[in-house]
Amino acid sequence: MRHLARFSAYAGVWLVLTAVAGSVLFLSSSRETTLASHDAVVHPTLSGHLVVDAGPVLPDVRIVTGQRIGVDVELGKTTAGSFEELVQRYAFIASQPEGVESRVREVLGDLALSAALRGGALAAVPLLAWAAVGATRRRELLRAARSPRAVPVVVVAALVVVGVTQPWSGGGLDDDESVSQGRSWQSLSEFLGPEVPVPAELDGVEVRGDVTTSQTRRLIESAVSTYQKGLDFYSDAAAAAAELELRTPEEGENVVVMVTDRHDNIGMDQVARAIGDRAGATAVFDAGDDTSTGSTWEAFSLDSLDAAFGAGPYADARWAVTGNHDNGDFVGSYLDSHGWTLLDGEVVDGPDGVRLLGVGDPRSSGLGNWRDESGLSFSDVETRVADAACAADEGGDRIGTILVHDANLGREALARGCADLVLGGHTHVRSGPNRVDGENGQVGWSYTSGTTGGAAYAIAVGSSIRRPADVALITYADGRPVGVQGVMLQTNGTFEVGEFVPTELAPADDGES
Repeated sequence: MRHLARFSAYAGVWLVLTAVAGSVLFLSSSRETTLASHDAVVHPTLSGHLVVDAGPVLPDVRIVTGQRIGVDVELGKTTAGSFEELVQRYAFIASQPEGVESRVREVLGDLALSAALRGGALAAVPLLAWAAVGATRRRELLRAARSPRAVPVVVVAALVVVGVTQPWSGGGLDDDESVSQGRSWQSLSEFLGPEVPVPAELDGVEVRGDVTTSQTRRLIESAVSTYQKGLDFYSDAAAAAAELELRTPEEGENVVVMVTDRHDNIGMDQVARAIGDRAGATAVFDAGDDTSTGSTWEAFSLDSLDAAFGAGPYADARWAVTGNHDNGDFVGSYLDSHGWTLLDGEVVDGPDGVRLLGVGDPRSSGLGNWRDESGLSFSDVETRVADAACAADEGGDRIGTILVHDANLGREALARGCADLVLGGHTHVRSGPNRVDGENGQVGWSYTSGTTGGAAYAIAVGSSIRRPADVALITYADGRPVGVQGVMLQTNGTFEVGEFVPTELAPADDGES
């Protein structure tokens, strides 16, 4: 009983010390990350506000978090080609904040876990020292501390602390105010003036700074307008998508929603999710070109995609390949680290027992387990995909779907009759589903979805889509595809729902389904 009481006392003290040390370490920590297309430093606080330090030109921004914990975000370098482009980018990202919010929460969670682990380790040190000294030695030390001989030691220690901390120092600024201290927080409506209407959603936003020129003021006014347009267009589209008349899956069928060629258009993520939910989808395919260059500043686009499909039935059912614009390893590595299954040339289990094969686009994004081989052309990779599919088929492991960025990578596999369905994007124009009769008597299908981001070019950041935005719905039963349906959002905000096209897999005498 005595040992249990002693253990409980030690555990209680350790928990208290861990909480204290962990809190101090957490509040003094920071993390460099990529946020809202910027290099950024995230620092937790107890202010209850999200504070964004936008640099020397734009005003700082803050908003109440609704919790005791706050966060300071210091923005650094970015790739925007102009000040106007940067401001418009801010407005668009602010109108679709889920990805940025998810990234900030992820960073804070990592910082909190790290602080807790280090705090626990630090808290154990005095307890271990206490136990190692022992009761007898502790009593001897206590008697020694009460003697006059201990006074000089205490005085010297106090002088050392004072000399190091210099409590009389003002921190280097003496009595002068810093630039930020000389500015006060005010609401966005007060900052812009009564002639600029501010959306109700921005009522809680406060800014600190001065509109120094009329040009800066016009840019901020334009950003507010972009924010409102983007918020309205995509929110209205998501609401309308939730009411679409889509094919209802029959018993035993499962639906996968496919996105492709998003090109940084985070506004369409909530729309694609709404379409998938309306169709009863339980998984998601990503056919690549989530970014325009594959650079780290475009992490905001990947954060948004991850936030849109990171919960519900999609959380553990997400497969992706990289596109030709997802240059380098960043996009694939980022998705892989956030729970997406990145296809790399190996056959894997897909949704509903589907055997799934896929690979990144060879023109810039790496070749999975063929990555170490240099000089492979597009046709070389097309042959490798066909060889992998046919080897699996000959072994009784029929490939239900080949997911690639460009459906042409699956042409040879279909021609040989080694796969049921090839899915891709790349062209920004919908094509198919087209039936292919294989040389072995098997039937396969090819489907190319249009651009989910509504992208006319390599980047689709804006308050609305530049061309029709496309989302595909693929239905499976018993591990094989049974049909495809496309859903297209027009530039005027209306939807065009395509017919459900069955993908019959048995040969037909007339050559048509």
